[in-house]
Amino acid sequence: MASEEVRFVAPLSQGFGYGIIIGLGFAFALVMIFITWALKRYQHEVQTSEMFSTAGRSVKSGLVAAAVVSSWTWAATLLQSSAVAYQYGISGPFFYASGACVQIILFATLAIELKRRAPNAHTFLEAIHARYGTAVHVVFIIFCLMTNILVTAMLLTGGSAVMTSLTGVHTAAACFLLPIGVVLYTLFGGIKATFITDYMHTVVIIVVIFIFAFSAYATNENLGSPGKVYDALVAASELHPVEGNAQGSYLTMNSKEGGIFWVINLVGNFGTVFLDNGYYNKAIAAHPVHAFPGYVIGGLCWFAIPWLCASTMGISALALEGSQRMSSDDVTAGLVLPFAAVELLGYSGAVCTTLMIFMAVTSAFSAQLIAVSSILTYDIYQAYINPSAKGKRLVWISHMSCILFAIVMAAFATGLYYAGIGMGYLYLLMGVIISSAVFPGAMTLVWKGQNWIAAACSPILGLAMSLIAWLVTTKKEYGVFTVVTTGANYPMLAGNVAALLSPIVFSPVLTYLFGPQNYDYESMRAIRKVDDTDVANIDVERIPGESPSPSSPQTTSSTTTTTEAEEDEEQRKLNRAALYSRTLTIAMVICFLLLWPIPMYASGLYPDQQYFNAIH
Repeated sequence: MASEEVRFVAPLSQGFGYGIIIGLGFAFALVMIFITWALKRYQHEVQTSEMFSTAGRSVKSGLVAAAVVSSWTWAATLLQSSAVAYQYGISGPFFYASGACVQIILFATLAIELKRRAPNAHTFLEAIHARYGTAVHVVFIIFCLMTNILVTAMLLTGGSAVMTSLTGVHTAAACFLLPIGVVLYTLFGGIKATFITDYMHTVVIIVVIFIFAFSAYATNENLGSPGKVYDALVAASELHPVEGNAQGSYLTMNSKEGGIFWVINLVGNFGTVFLDNGYYNKAIAAHPVHAFPGYVIGGLCWFAIPWLCASTMGISALALEGSQRMSSDDVTAGLVLPFAAVELLGYSGAVCTTLMIFMAVTSAFSAQLIAVSSILTYDIYQAYINPSAKGKRLVWISHMSCILFAIVMAAFATGLYYAGIGMGYLYLLMGVIISSAVFPGAMTLVWKGQNWIAAACSPILGLAMSLIAWLVTTKKEYGVFTVVTTGANYPMLAGNVAALLSPIVFSPVLTYLFGPQNYDYESMRAIRKVDDTDVANIDVERIPGESPSPSSPQTTSSTTTTTEAEEDEEQRKLNRAALYSRTLTIAMVICFLLLWPIPMYASGLYPDQQYFNAIH
């Protein structure tokens, strides 16, 4: 039976949309300005360069976990996961969640290694510079900035598309207005502001997801129970069966296209995590012994968000649409979630979705601002333009970097909108562009043998391989290059896999061809903190994250002994955490990538109604 495509119609007014974007953005900015003032007034906290980018390196595991969850819950987490559930059925939520969860858990190992190898670094790129020098540093600056640009572009294109679909706000206006409030509170509060607002934003997002879940599976007049949802999915499978799914069903894990998306998702998100300086910023800001539990807890907690959101909203969209299918353009733009929200709760669903997407976009955007400002401040300005710059100048550079990046990305996202490139396309493309730097970047912290030639050339050669694989596959499969053909699953699969795997060959070959480095990590440990005395204008003990130098004439021998003992104990804890992180991450990766999905995919079965009711 032929199905008719329908376009999504905005249920809210433009005034409501502008009120959320501008009003709520300024409200968060005012709250953070007040918190920053209160910390300065009552806790004597000074916004030094160190404090702006590292929060005094003292954040505990709970707040680190909340920040990881919030930063990884961007627009694509909610919108793209619901879209793949709509396209592939119940396999979509798992393929999205597991394919993007293991990277955070694996990153816990790198977080520990960065704390061990370069305890005073402000960015991951500083460690690369300390080990390899300028050539490799420049290569990784480019790849890391490309990561931040792609992630931010996805945030703004996805967020603006939802705002337009729900409120009628013009997409270009949303691209320029969404960053305003985020820039304001980031300027005043630095990375600590992102930690605090991340927690607040995540609470709102989880509450909204619970509202949707209870509506779909308990109270909605059309669905309202797992049994009715199951029956609706069976009917949807008969009405428009899924090509490549076992028996065309939306209720099976055996989904050919879903499996392809899983690999693309897995590969692409390695780059998004391992090359996003924002995640290293959080590791640097964490107290040394709290980085590992923070990232593991955050990764495991995050899994539930796309899993529950997609298995509620994507499936609800399938169950409620009948014969009038959503248009392919709306699905690619990420509008499955708002469609399902309106079908479930009407006006209230539209309001909840607007709030949730606003929270997801702004919390992740603040992390990107800090990431990019850290790179521009410490890896470009201080490294090559003004190496003797002190804290006051670096704070000013950080502020200007935030403003500049926000303006550039708003303009770029607007250009993507007019070019017809949406969030879904960028999500699949990101691995092709950036994942070739994942392996050599990770090996910088865990393999002492990799030499500078391998570190510099592997990402470039990998990028060339990925672009060739992507475009050649597109030409072979479709014969023409368009947004639709280059964004199809097979070309993206070829490009993503080539990007991630080819450096695993290039790096060892180049290392042993030109000789291993046998690095001792001492140059990383020699990285020094910024001289912030011109900002604080007070005794060094009052600067957050600082303590008197052991060589200071005021420092007594007992203080020095205590400090050395504390450092030794801290190092022992870091070494123990490194062992735990390797063991745990290997076990979790095996569970998420092998023991859980493979048997269900291979079986080709789908659950009966009793089992479906039990798991929901």
